[in-house]
Amino acid sequence: MHPLLQYMRAQVSAWEQQGDPRRHFQHCYSMMSANMIQAIAEHRFYDAAWVERLMLRFADYYYDALLLYDRQSDQTPAVWKHVHDVTRSSRLHILQYLLLGINAHINYDLPLALYDCLCDEWPTADQLTRKCRHDDHERVNGIIAETIDTVQDDLIRPISVALTLADRFMGRMDEWLLAQLIRNWRRDVWNVAVELLEARDARQRERIRCNQEAGVLKRGRQLTLLKCS
Repeated sequence: MHPLLQYMRAQVSAWEQQGDPRRHFQHCYSMMSANMIQAIAEHRFYDAAWVERLMLRFADYYYDALLLYDRQSDQTPAVWKHVHDVTRSSRLHILQYLLLGINAHINYDLPLALYDCLCDEWPTADQLTRKCRHDDHERVNGIIAETIDTVQDDLIRPISVALTLADRFMGRMDEWLLAQLIRNWRRDVWNVAVELLEARDARQRERIRCNQEAGVLKRGRQLTLLKCS
C-alpha cells in the first residue's frame, strides 16, 4: 500500500475510535487519494511523476496544518484553524463536514501546492509544457467525479436519510452538482496559482495568498450556516 494511504487510513481509524467528526473529510480524502494513486499507476496523466509529486505536496499542506493545530501553534493556517475548531465543536451535517474540508484543502492548499511544484520550471517552460501541466490538473476532475459516487454510497448514505432520498429521486444529478462545484473551484485555483507564479515579488505573492485566504475563510463560515436536514 502507498505510504500516504497507510497514513490516511490510520488517521481515519484513530478519529473513528475517538468519535471525532473530522474523520468524515479524512475518509473522503483517503478515498480520493486511493483513486489518484490508481490513476497514476494506470498512466492516465501526461506526466505521472509530476502528478504524484503534486499529490504529495498537496497532502503535506493538510498534514502540516493538522500538526500545527494539534500543537496549538499560532502558525496554524487560519483556514484550517477554523475548519478544525468548527468541526470539533459544532453539530453539523455530514455534507458540511465534507465541504468545509474540501473548501480549505482545494481553495487554499492547492494553489500553494501548485506554485511549489511549478515555480522552478514556469519561467522557462514553453506553452506545450504549461498546457500539459494544466491538462493534468484538469484530468483530476474526472477522478473526483468517479469518486463522488463511492463517497455517496459508503460515507454519506449510511448517515444522511435526506441525501439518500435525494440520490434516489435525482439519480446522479446530486453527484454531478457536487462534481461541478469542485470542478469550478479547481478551475479558479489554477488561475490563482498562475497569479502566484507570475507575481513580481514575494510581497505580491503574499497579497495574493492573503486575498485567497480571506475568500476561503468567508466561504467556510457560510458553509457552517447552511441548513441541512
